[in-house]
Amino acid sequence: MSEQATAGRRARGGGGAARRAERTAVRFETARFIERNIPNFKVLNAEALEIIEANAETVLEEIGVNFVDNPAALQRWREAGADVQGERVHIPRGLARKLISTAPSSFTQHARNSARNVEIGGKSLVLAPVYGPPFVRDMDGGRRYATIEDFRNLVKLGYMSKWLHHSGGTVCEPTDVPVNKRHLDMLLAHMTLSDKPYMGSVTEPVRAADSVEMSKILFGSDFVDQNTVMTSLININSPLTFDSTMMGALEVYAAANQAAIISPFIVGGAMAPVTVAGTLTQVLAEVLAGVSYSQLVRPGAPVIFGAFVTSIDMNSGAPTFGTPEASHITYGAGQLARRLGLPFRSGGAFCGSKLPDAQAAYESANSLNMALLSGVNFMLHACGWLEGGLVSSYEKFVMDADQLGTLHHFAQGVQTDANGQAMDAIREVGPGGHYLGCAHTQANFKTAFWRSEVLDYKPFETWEEEGARDTQALASVRVKKMLADYQPPALDEGIAEALTDYVARKKAAEPDAFI
Repeated sequence: MSEQATAGRRARGGGGAARRAERTAVRFETARFIERNIPNFKVLNAEALEIIEANAETVLEEIGVNFVDNPAALQRWREAGADVQGERVHIPRGLARKLISTAPSSFTQHARNSARNVEIGGKSLVLAPVYGPPFVRDMDGGRRYATIEDFRNLVKLGYMSKWLHHSGGTVCEPTDVPVNKRHLDMLLAHMTLSDKPYMGSVTEPVRAADSVEMSKILFGSDFVDQNTVMTSLININSPLTFDSTMMGALEVYAAANQAAIISPFIVGGAMAPVTVAGTLTQVLAEVLAGVSYSQLVRPGAPVIFGAFVTSIDMNSGAPTFGTPEASHITYGAGQLARRLGLPFRSGGAFCGSKLPDAQAAYESANSLNMALLSGVNFMLHACGWLEGGLVSSYEKFVMDADQLGTLHHFAQGVQTDANGQAMDAIREVGPGGHYLGCAHTQANFKTAFWRSEVLDYKPFETWEEEGARDTQALASVRVKKMLADYQPPALDEGIAEALTDYVARKKAAEPDAFI
């Protein structure tokens, strides 16, 4: 048996201990990634798209982009035909588009449980949790710096969340672990506490390399060499600057055929113009430069057109979320991504609220629905985001994860087959009757309507007797139940030991650093 086949069997739960764990595991359902049966919403006509595309090419050619502290990148661009002046790269009109033609329009990200593989691109939508906050919040502990225990808890919640397809990456920043070593603990948590797909580290190129090596332990070297098992977030320092840290991580992942999201980080009015068309021009120019660079490293490397966009409060300078301007930009970016034939990343349960309250709900609902209708293929921050991305909230994590079910059901569209037409029910009930007991209702009632596992629909008297709990209180109860019910997915003992040993050896090889 080949190394690839052997590793594949082990990674999917081989061994007696793994089989025993599988038999005794708590059973829960994980929904398949969304496949849209609804149209994408468009805000730009053909003329507007052509104007923005032409302007982006002008930006690349005349203004250029900076590749900072990266001589190898500058050399790659020279050899490709760009005009390199110092660290400024001027990309001739049409060159970036030619280079990105080798990037795939869709790809499969493999999970160690193959039933949880996801397709990224086309009509698919993959939902991943919050990414990056240094703080966490829950009803019991309030707002505090995140720890590795919080990180592991959030990975467990993500694993057990029905409508969440992806384990994500830095679901919070564990500040009690040294900066230079925390990526090892985070990856280990994703790999052992969940069997959903995960993201790699991007904070240093060597940490990206660790992500690849740990993935080879989990999946087998041959499997990783031939398949995509990670999707990672490469942010551009908008405006028009590509730093050596993020580009170094991109180089590692592209060379290893692992996926990267090329994502400008846009706060409108600060990192981009205040107008929608101006921002879209800059977004497109930055994505073209980043994606084409990935193809210089390795033609065919999987990449995603990213767009993280928020507006700014001109009085305070704080970012704002769920706004119509951000929606316009995201809808337009989706159109541009599809014209390039690239998968699209944007959206999330964005909000600026300090608590999982009405403001958080309004802003998050606006953001989630916008992302669904804009044709997003990979949605980061789909649950748990609070306080402009500074906080991962336990309660909001489960509130958002519950609401993601509405995206699944809405994306199904309207069924018009015989069952969807329901003519037999209409005939059976007739004038003046009711549908509760008819055959059609009895056959469909379990799946006809999406049902929340968090929100309260009980009569007032029952609700009051149970403590008149608001949604945050109900979510807190659910958090505790999910964590109490959690059991880790089966993993071969040999693989688990090899991962733990790798982490221990890497940690022992250098002193702790907290900056």
